Amino acid sequence: MKKYFITGLLIWIPLIITMMVIAWIVGTLDQVLLLVPLQYRPDTLLGFHIPGLGVVLALSIVLATGLIGANVLGQKIVVGWERLLSRIPVVKSIYNSVKQVSDTLFSSGGQAFRQALLVQYPRQGAWTIAFLTGKPGGEPARHLEGDYVSVYVPTTPNPTSGFFLMLPRQDVVALDMSVDEALKYIISMGVVAPNGKRNGKALAEPSPSAS
Repeated sequence: MKKYFITGLLIWIPLIITMMVIAWIVGTLDQVLLLVPLQYRPDTLLGFHIPGLGVVLALSIVLATGLIGANVLGQKIVVGWERLLSRIPVVKSIYNSVKQVSDTLFSSGGQAFRQALLVQYPRQGAWTIAFLTGKPGGEPARHLEGDYVSVYVPTTPNPTSGFFLMLPRQDVVALDMSVDEALKYIISMGVVAPNGKRNGKALAEPSPSAS
């Protein structure tokens, strides 16, 4: 009975958690409908709620914003908007910080989280998975002698929290596995072994934009 019960849990738990995450995402994006005036909301016009309509509206807004921002006029609007935000004392610090991080993570030319690494942490002889995020820059780089790289060491099973480290390049081992495989390995606490080769490969040189 115990064997069958555990087998049932292994089938249902991933399915239930997946459904809960999807429901949370849909419910969160549905809040976009709150931006629409009450008299024009589908709930008011049709008399009933349509689940997922806010998701469609949110994706449409993001797509339309991207189309507008991709042309010359849209780029001028974005530049003017950023200049306006940069003049607001508190807002400019938050906006500039978030924008730099998002540009690094989502830019097609960025190098953040493009390579899985093997590093010794939190002590010599203890190894863990990390991700290459670039090279140290600014004031910290002036105090580092030699070739250093910036890495992010995620925690397990929640990789959204972790530690930022600056390590000598020779102390970092590049892994022949994708970022997705490395994340699965971290989230599963080592239970789900990666399918990639175990042999290390040369550490990629981060582009200047990633520093």
